[in-house]
Amino acid sequence: MKDFEYCAPKTLRETVSLLADKGDNARILAGGTDLIVQLRSKRFETERVIDIKHVPELNELSFGNRKGLVIGAGVPCWRIYNDSEVVDRYPGLIDSASIIGGIQIQGRATLGGNLCNASPSADTTPSLIAHSAVCHIVGPEGKRSMPVEDFCVAPGKNALNPGELLVSLQIPANKKNQGAHYQRFIPRNEMDIAVVGVGSWVELANRGKEFKKVRIALASVGPTPIFASAASQALVGQAVSDEAIAAAGEAAQSVASPISDMRGPAEFRTHLIGVLVKRTLEGAIARAKGQFVANAIQEAAG
Repeated sequence: MKDFEYCAPKTLRETVSLLADKGDNARILAGGTDLIVQLRSKRFETERVIDIKHVPELNELSFGNRKGLVIGAGVPCWRIYNDSEVVDRYPGLIDSASIIGGIQIQGRATLGGNLCNASPSADTTPSLIAHSAVCHIVGPEGKRSMPVEDFCVAPGKNALNPGELLVSLQIPANKKNQGAHYQRFIPRNEMDIAVVGVGSWVELANRGKEFKKVRIALASVGPTPIFASAASQALVGQAVSDEAIAAAGEAAQSVASPISDMRGPAEFRTHLIGVLVKRTLEGAIARAKGQFVANAIQEAAG
């Protein structure tokens, strides 16, 4: 590993300045679970590593009925799934935050870093897309925002311009009759990487009998995480039924472009999309109706 300068700024302004000063030769350290591995493997080299753990805006975890849930880019997974209000209000987000690596990884890994790494198989990105999360970005030219579904532009590449950094993720305040769920399929006793991941979010109407709004997102079946917008929109106004859910699964399959690799053939991945869309929609519907659907943390607790 090449020697680099380590910086630990305490303000957002200082962080932007340190990042802009080095451009492509500077890297942000959120949790470091990807960055350190990448530096050691010489995937890239850097002259400056900027630790954001001391910047208040990047470590905010708060909820308000007007602004919704705000998750700073430096907030580790353990803080999210140990926050009782987040667990109660956003169980679909906990589904993904609680399965990233083991407990040691979760002590460092962040949703912001997971997103910026732009892996097609990231577990948290489909959940963020399903929850209509918005990225808040800052850089030398000022502030801007974008939907999470537009943030990953290619494998390992995100939409940040030189000198920009992700500050936070903002998720709308949840309402009655809304629910979300995330599931993935992984190779048994092998890699902790999704063969396919699906996040679904629903808002129900007519006493839980009709889909009012739906968002379905996919992982590991394309060069970037996919917002299955057509499959989502096709359910709007439909009665909640097995037939409608099955049709949504088929529509989601049609927008995917999976590859065959050591984790599974493309045909198997396509099949899994239909299976996981069905399961996650059923879980989201159950939560929207106030029913309990366990996540990994709750299952571990017994």
